[in-house]
Amino acid sequence: MKLLIASNNKHKIEEIKASLSNKFQEITTLQEEGIVCDPEEIGKNFYENALIKARAVQKLTNIPVLADDTGLCVDALGGAPGVHSARYASDHDSAANRRKLLQELACRKNRKAHFETVVVLLFPDGKLIDGIGRVDGRILKEEKGENGFGYDSIFYCDELGKTFAEATAEEKLSVSHRGRALQDLISKI
Repeated sequence: MKLLIASNNKHKIEEIKASLSNKFQEITTLQEEGIVCDPEEIGKNFYENALIKARAVQKLTNIPVLADDTGLCVDALGGAPGVHSARYASDHDSAANRRKLLQELACRKNRKAHFETVVVLLFPDGKLIDGIGRVDGRILKEEKGENGFGYDSIFYCDELGKTFAEATAEEKLSVSHRGRALQDLISKI
């Protein structure tokens, strides 16, 4: 079966391909298919946003579509940035997003946080399968590591004992929210 990833984020695409490469005959992207689609993510939660993306792309193709929505949820901020993670300080400016989060947590003792991902697989016939993944940790007071993207350099993963940005791609994928969501999805196929 061929699968279309409904994302233009090269980091997400790499993680998804690494997780699913042996589950599908071919995995393609919006760019490879010549599809331009960037729907407004107006959902109230990760599931709604993933579904918005999947449905928008599905209207333009006859290939099963995989879409995800991911966010960082910080306990002391009532779950923020949550669904607004990519646009927390500025639209898809990861450095600005990290700076804003560190400023907001500067005087907070509780730095517990988790990443959450919801993936949906939408088939041309309307069949829908979803998967959910989560990884717990905390927000550091300063950046550590050179790998990863987004909030990875300030998110200390409890299970790895280091930030996602200090981890190799394989280490991160072994415990990551996206990896877990994809495994949950695969278990339902």
